[in-house]
Order: sequence, then structure tokens, then C-alpha cells
Amino acid sequence: MKKNLLIAAALLSLPTLASAQIGVSISIGEPGFYGRIDIGDYPRPRLIYTKPMIVEHVTVSRSPIYLRVPPGHAKHWDKHCREYDACARPVYFVEDDWYEQVYVPEYQTRKQGRGESKGQGNGKDKGHGKGHDKH
Repeated sequence: MKKNLLIAAALLSLPTLASAQIGVSISIGEPGFYGRIDIGDYPRPRLIYTKPMIVEHVTVSRSPIYLRVPPGHAKHWDKHCREYDACARPVYFVEDDWYEQVYVPEYQTRKQGRGESKGQGNGKDKGHGKGHDKH
């Protein structure tokens, strides 16, 4: 009987544990950042694939976005595109070396040029719990 009560109590606590969310904010340039990066007038990115990925074809044409994703996400994009809210649009995946060696230094230089010190941002480049940046 005592064992059944412990099991029942444990089962009742599962929904509470599952609904608890821990937020983590990761900015561009920090280790573990994966997500959308705005290319704009940055140096031309080195891409993992030369053609953009599209999982869900739609009749409305949307401009492509550039993403940095963890290893394996690009290869199995159909399983991961929802995490980035990017299934119905063309996506280019940037290479990690280009992101680390070109994009991040340029991003930090421009950020400092706008008068923002390191560690302070405008809130637009925050991650969403798993190191993903969804726009």
C-alpha cells in the first residue's frame, strides 16, 4: 500500500515537472548560439549546401534566411525546421568556421560601434532556451 502511494505521488508530480520551463538566453557570438543570423552587408557566407532547404512548399515566395545550426540539423532539416520556425521558407546553412571567424568578429565590431559594450545588447539577438534564435 505504501509503495502504491509513492508511485501515485510520483505520477501526479510529473505534469508539474514537465510544465516547468527554464529560460536560457544566448546571444550571437557566445558559445552554443544556434539560430538565425542576419547577413545584410556582412561578408559573403560560406554555406553547407549551395541550394536553400525548403521542407514545406508554399505558394507565397519568401526570401531565404541564413541559419547556424548544430551538426546534424542541416542534414535532417525536416526533423528540426520547426525548432527555428523555418519549415516553409528557403534556408541557407552557414558553416561554423565562417560564423566563428568572420561573422562574430564583424558583429562584435559593429555592435561596439553602436556604443554597446560587450555583454549588453538590444535584446534582438537573444536565444530561446535551447540556444536557438527564432524570429
